[in-house]
Amino acid sequence: MSAYIYDGLRTPFGRSAGALASVRPDDLLGEVIRALVARSPFAAEDYEDVVAGCACQAGEDARNVARNAALLAGLPLTTGGLTVNRLCGSGLAAVLDVNRMIRCDEGQLFIAGGTESMSRAPFVVGKSEAAFSRAFQVFDSSIGARFPNPRIEAEFGADSMPQTADNIAHDLGISRGDSDAFAARSQALYAKALAEGFYEEELLQVLVPQGRKLPPKAVVADEHPRPSTDEPALARLGALFEGGVVTAGNASGINDGAAALIMGNRAIGERHGLKPRARIVAGAVAGVAPRVMGLGPVPAIRKVLARAGLSLADMDVIEINEAFATQVLGCAKELGLAFEDPRLNAQGGAIAIGHPLGASGARLALTALRSLERQQGRYALVSLCIGIGQGIACVIERLD
Repeated sequence: MSAYIYDGLRTPFGRSAGALASVRPDDLLGEVIRALVARSPFAAEDYEDVVAGCACQAGEDARNVARNAALLAGLPLTTGGLTVNRLCGSGLAAVLDVNRMIRCDEGQLFIAGGTESMSRAPFVVGKSEAAFSRAFQVFDSSIGARFPNPRIEAEFGADSMPQTADNIAHDLGISRGDSDAFAARSQALYAKALAEGFYEEELLQVLVPQGRKLPPKAVVADEHPRPSTDEPALARLGALFEGGVVTAGNASGINDGAAALIMGNRAIGERHGLKPRARIVAGAVAGVAPRVMGLGPVPAIRKVLARAGLSLADMDVIEINEAFATQVLGCAKELGLAFEDPRLNAQGGAIAIGHPLGASGARLALTALRSLERQQGRYALVSLCIGIGQGIACVIERLD
């Protein structure tokens, strides 16, 4: 038995403290699910479970955001909800979890997706470990470690995410110029795809309340892209760390957004007269050293291609999440992909679009599928790096 993708949708991705900052993460995902369910021929009672990725999980998303989103979407009380956390890979982990559920015949129809409001992720404070202690620790839960284990840091280091990308640049000889060129490419490809109308069909308008005296504001487009960005402008930005290559311009942003897919078996589609758009061929995860977490896609991609019985040459679309330009280039170098390979992030990537952590994997799966449909290709490869040293990958096959 195989798992199939029937439809997908996402919100625009907002900037940190931007247009979507006042919208809760469960509301973001709930609206996407509601719209998807409304436009599909499936009955609401057919949905077995909602599986959603979310990485921050320290505030409004802390208590099973998938279940909350299912309820907010108006799905029946009998539909379940499961939140998964594989950090930046959470949205694609949700897709692969649903893939396994369908292949194990544990249900016929599911929602798989992810959500993140990095704008609304709270500061978190730990409790005192001693009576009358004056110690006070506070962490920003939007990104990076909080309450790290000293034993982990002692053995594996305490590199921040940008520092791990700089480690890759140092280890593999990725230059600042290469990184800036790739970032400019991402912005230009996104602008081209947007002008050609590529993103219109995957975006759901979000109505953001503006108070009692004003009508809701319609957010209809991604807020993070900077289409005027070019290499000279990027070259003027300072590196985040002395001697490093990572800058605010060649890294992904801190963003808000949600994405979801309808997935099911073949029988449920036949019952309702709907053909699936794609099949999940294979999935994989792999671990790498935390100090070079951005190379996680390399072993995950090699593993998933072996499971699928395919090679990189068979892929018509390749989506590697752009956490950092340096990190994607490091993966490309290790995999033998040219930096300018036209299959690689052909519609632009997270440097332009943004990277709301738990939503990105589902967004990439949707974008990859739609890219296949646009060019009538057959296979797409989707992969993301993951903090603390992991990678996740999936091969999708477009169906006629």
